[in-house]
Amino acid sequence: MIRPLILALAVAAIGPAALAQSGGAFTIAETGQSYRRLADAVAAIGGGQGTIRIAPGRYRDCAVQEAGRIAFVAQERGTAIFDGGICEGKATLVLRGQAAAVDGLVFTHTQVEDGNGAGIRIEEGDLSVAYSQFRDAQGGILSATDPDSAISIDHSTFSGLGRRPDGDGAHSVYIGHFGSVRVTNSRFERGTGGHYLKVRAPRVEILNNSFDDSQGRETNYLIDLSEGATGRIAGNVFVQGTGKENYSTLIAVHAEDGENPSAGLVIEDNEASVAPGFRWTTAFVGDWSGEELVIRNNRLGPRITELARR
Repeated sequence: MIRPLILALAVAAIGPAALAQSGGAFTIAETGQSYRRLADAVAAIGGGQGTIRIAPGRYRDCAVQEAGRIAFVAQERGTAIFDGGICEGKATLVLRGQAAAVDGLVFTHTQVEDGNGAGIRIEEGDLSVAYSQFRDAQGGILSATDPDSAISIDHSTFSGLGRRPDGDGAHSVYIGHFGSVRVTNSRFERGTGGHYLKVRAPRVEILNNSFDDSQGRETNYLIDLSEGATGRIAGNVFVQGTGKENYSTLIAVHAEDGENPSAGLVIEDNEASVAPGFRWTTAFVGDWSGEELVIRNNRLGPRITELARR
């Protein structure tokens, strides 16, 4: 029984670098060292800066970033699949360093007991997500609060996210009180409950995305600026589905308590329609703020009114 204890103490003493393995799936680009566990690669970077290149495969790994600036990058986009791994009862990646970037990864089957399982839980620091997929889970990206940091999402897909069959669940993307949020060139589809994009940040740019609720069920708003926001929503394509929990509004502005100003929020050059069989009247923008919004040049299909003051 002494030898396992000695081995454990030796590993602890020499630190994460000694856990490097030839042939490991997680390689730090700057050093060339490979690790068999994602958490070990993250620990090896520590408070520094580095890129973890992830080989094609399906993984049950998860990791917590406590410090530093780390990029999690697929060697080939769409081939590194994280399937159900959860750290701290929260997410596959729990991020609270200075900054993180995620490129080309796939997250699926993330479920936790409280219904808020996510591919990424961003708690502190800037986050950039690109060319990634979040599918068939409770949530895609969920944040805590960090008003000094920014989140950007580009060329990513959020599909089959929301409630579990027992009714518990989250939103496809839920960003809390961060400084700003930018979502571009991304697709939201096939929601299973909640909102597709829920944001409490005071500043947003939501540009050139697709929000396709035609196969959604028990869904709510396509965009929910819960406490209001300024910025721009433009160039997006919206389809309001028939399986709604709430069919009244596509874009909600300040539907909850909060102090973010919304005056001057620009909503322009978007296209919105309803799915076949949609029998209600819905508002393109539902506004609870009472402030002057700039709504112009949007192409709205039948059964969609431009603005409803709530």
